[in-house]
Amino acid sequence: MKIRVFAMNMTGLIKKIQLFFEEYAFGVCTHLGEKLGIATSSIRLFFIYASFLTLGSPVVVYLGLAFLMDMRRHLRRRSTIWDY
Repeated sequence: MKIRVFAMNMTGLIKKIQLFFEEYAFGVCTHLGEKLGIATSSIRLFFIYASFLTLGSPVVVYLGLAFLMDMRRHLRRRSTIWDY
């Protein structure tokens, strides 16, 4: 009985992780695909293969691009001086 409960908890955890990555992590590949006119799946495969071949260094590039995209989104929000 304990194993069944543990398996159900793990399934729920895996679903939460998958939803998180689908919402936040793949925005970089989608944005690059739209800007460059390349299929998003091709860019994702490139990052995966390059990560295996170079022992993870494209992950640093991916995280840097995600950070820059997030910063640009925050900087584009214009607020008036009266909001403070």
